[in-house]
Amino acid sequence: MSARHAEYEQSVVVGVVLAGGSGLRIGRDKRFLTLEGATLLQRSVAFLRALFPTVAVSVGVGQELDLGDIAGVELLPDAWPGASPLAGIATALQHYRAPIFALGVDLAFPNVRAARRVLAAARTADVAVPAIGDLREPLFAVYRPRCLDAIVTELQSDRHRIVGFFPAVTVAEVRFRSAAAFFNINTMAHFAEARRLVAAGAASRAGRTQPALLAVVGKSDAGKTTLIESLLPELNALGLRIGTVKHDAHDFEIDHPGKDSWRHGRAGAEAYVVAAPQRIAYVGRLAAELPLDEIARRFFADFDLVVAEGYKHQAPFKIEVFRAGAGHATRLCAPGEALALVTDTDAEHDHRFALGEARSLAEFIAARLDTLHRY
Repeated sequence: MSARHAEYEQSVVVGVVLAGGSGLRIGRDKRFLTLEGATLLQRSVAFLRALFPTVAVSVGVGQELDLGDIAGVELLPDAWPGASPLAGIATALQHYRAPIFALGVDLAFPNVRAARRVLAAARTADVAVPAIGDLREPLFAVYRPRCLDAIVTELQSDRHRIVGFFPAVTVAEVRFRSAAAFFNINTMAHFAEARRLVAAGAASRAGRTQPALLAVVGKSDAGKTTLIESLLPELNALGLRIGTVKHDAHDFEIDHPGKDSWRHGRAGAEAYVVAAPQRIAYVGRLAAELPLDEIARRFFADFDLVVAEGYKHQAPFKIEVFRAGAGHATRLCAPGEALALVTDTDAEHDHRFALGEARSLAEFIAARLDTLHRY
């Protein structure tokens, strides 16, 4: 058997998420955009894990990437500059010396059946790539080690177009009638369309019984509400549907005395709803205060995340705001109690954020949604 045929017999056991792009076209780090309650990075890793025993994540030279809940994957910094998918493919081939399945992190709906068709075609070629009409999909493709020399030649000439090296190797094109499995999120308009497609599917949250849950805690006047106000738009922009809970140690009245609905309650209704075209309010009497986790499950079951303000003793996961500018000398949480610390000081914490880093904090939260569901 020739060396080439021996290589074609080598099974593909490595999946690589190409996640080194800068995201300049979309205006934010697309790796943390969320669909169906998981980031694009988490979805890509989960997809590859269903097919391959080894999964790696490719990033650009010098890039840092918060993997959050993702464990058991290798982070591969590119061996060539440029933060291009081609550099990521070359780095993975050089590292593993084995065929790889390369997946772009911004593919919204990768399909297992489509992947298996590509894998089958890889038994006879150096590259197996989907093709729809005249278009190829090189970020959902198999690359064998024989490609490495040709790719390196391209990179050394500062050429980063993936298909540029194809004439130097054997390529198997796998024909598809539809590009649905290769929906790529390059702009926020693409992301909005992906979210619309998810909503139209109506099964995105099947089997989920509770939202992710965390609380923003801190001493009086630390800036909890201000942080939540800045955090919510960033979480929304990542595609998360958010609910909030504000703890009030005192009784309160949200209805207006004398209104018809108020009169319903005064007449003996244990619960009543005030409904309008744009909003709805449920008012119910309680024999005892509901715990935070019960509030999240009962009223926010179809939400991605609930952010509570307060509930220091009840919240399963906490982000603390500690602000020396508010006159505080000590923190509210004990060491190791808070997932992250937002502060205007240099207080030690593994995950410390400045007061103005709401976007980075939102990405930190999105990367840990699996953890935040466990309560």
